[in-house]
Amino acid sequence: MIFEAYLTSLQHKTVSVIGIGISNQPLLRLLLSRGISVTARDRKSREDLGIVAEQLEGLGCRLKLGEDYLQDLREDVIFRTPGMRPDLPELQEAVQRGSTLTSEMEVFLEVCPCPVIAVTGSDGKTTTTTIISELLKKAGRNVHVGGNIGHPLLAETGAIQPEDIAVLELSSFQLMTMSRSPHIAVITNLAPNHLDVHKDFQEYVSAKENIFTHQSIQDIAVFNADNPITLEEAGRAVGRARLFSRKQELEDGVFLRGNAVIARHDGTERQVMTVEDIKLPGVHNIENYLAAIAVVDGLVPDGVIRDFARSFGGVEHRIELIRTRNGVRWYNDSIASSPSRTMAGLRSFREKVILIAGGKDKGISYESLGPVINDHVKLLLLCGATAEVIRRSVEQADNYHGLEILNVEDYQEAVSLADRRAAEGDVVILSPASTSFDRFANFMERGRVFKEIVNRLP
Repeated sequence: MIFEAYLTSLQHKTVSVIGIGISNQPLLRLLLSRGISVTARDRKSREDLGIVAEQLEGLGCRLKLGEDYLQDLREDVIFRTPGMRPDLPELQEAVQRGSTLTSEMEVFLEVCPCPVIAVTGSDGKTTTTTIISELLKKAGRNVHVGGNIGHPLLAETGAIQPEDIAVLELSSFQLMTMSRSPHIAVITNLAPNHLDVHKDFQEYVSAKENIFTHQSIQDIAVFNADNPITLEEAGRAVGRARLFSRKQELEDGVFLRGNAVIARHDGTERQVMTVEDIKLPGVHNIENYLAAIAVVDGLVPDGVIRDFARSFGGVEHRIELIRTRNGVRWYNDSIASSPSRTMAGLRSFREKVILIAGGKDKGISYESLGPVINDHVKLLLLCGATAEVIRRSVEQADNYHGLEILNVEDYQEAVSLADRRAAEGDVVILSPASTSFDRFANFMERGRVFKEIVNRLP
């Protein structure tokens, strides 16, 4: 078995695992259980790690903690955490000395015994990954979900059977150094994102392309025909390219014809379902279904797809309905850490909404956000480091006509103010258009805090 052979190959080597977060802890425990010499490195202090540090040391792990955690990086194999650039000087120096640089997900693609489906893109990754995995489960397949969604899979590889399917959500950070691609790859769309980590947009796009550039001629890659970048990429697919489109008919792919979702291949076509079958709001969720159907076409019966779409209410923190109070609907869209994500969220509603936005800047332009806010927002509440840049994008837009914009200190004040101003039939949505790292550990914590505040309203 490839997985066992890989673990055996590490028996007489030293291994460094960078990052002692939740995603790497199963890997650490797996390696230590096989008697492999492991050093775990993290910028956090022993106090910050708490009992985890004691547990790892009890298993025989060496710890390198604090600001100098990357010093003396000389282990034979180095697992980097996904958010860490592979060209950091300390990593590059280690590679030049002979170390092998890899990651949990890179190794998983190397040793996974079953077919792999993977999804990437600037928006819609998690929802599309969830739809694909749930449809396959409904069709009776044994599915393992991992990557940016679910939990790390490498430590569970021994339990995965050849007839199973692994469904992964992959970020640009995970894909940067990938030298393998999945059997079915999906790129939902591409727009500027994560430019606080990537050198430029081209590096970001190049990282995403690793999801299909190492495929074989027997593999499949699914692209968004309505996105100019992904449409161009389809022409460079190694295997079979399938397209999806909300705006045009396709020779090979899934598309909308009026309200009908059509699948076409080899000159034959059929209606899979209609837009009315999709419970999730927003045109972007129609696109997520088009992408998912392009993947599971032939693997999942159409009736299963329709039944699922009619009942699936979405993924937490993604235009998630928190509650309806006094006729006002409150939504949590904390996943919206970029302008394009917020723009898609705003376009999901027929009525103008009360928008709560702002957070940490990640180096991308907000210019396109302003016009959409002016068209879709009746009251804008801003907080965080990007408050002023979002305000400027609104006030400098050609369609600005005096939209009321108020700065608030925090979500408590934002919710209180929105509650006072909202009338029956209104929508209030948190859709920050920014990352959470100015005040929260991640978008999940941000969304949970917001939901708690909203649910405390009397």
